[in-house]
Amino acid sequence: MARIIYVEDDELVGELVQQVLSDAGHIVGVINHGTLAFETIAFKKPDLVILDRGLPGMQGVDILTALRRLPGLYLTPVLMLTAKGGEAMIDEAMGAGANDYLVKPFEPEELVRRVEQVLKNNLFRRAE
Repeated sequence: MARIIYVEDDELVGELVQQVLSDAGHIVGVINHGTLAFETIAFKKPDLVILDRGLPGMQGVDILTALRRLPGLYLTPVLMLTAKGGEAMIDEAMGAGANDYLVKPFEPEELVRRVEQVLKNNLFRRAE
């Protein structure tokens, strides 16, 4: 079970992801504003952050970049979950420090698999 913060401004997508990951045994909070999300992540220090790219306030990649600069949060795994695909978008996010990138629409099973893999990889990284 992981504590996850999902940053998504589309209420329906937020509810879907929250339900899928809750059914998989995780605790998921959904935040719909980038700036509020960054402040909440810094305070709560979740096990995983899932970010949309286009958000009110701070954009997803800006949140990611800021997290990678903060002591105590720079190793927090981040999965980008966004409708914006394409090689340039993926390269930008991965270059900013994303652990994985999943394009909407997605299969719920694929989301759970990716979340589990990112969490597992992060455990190995922290143990090194």
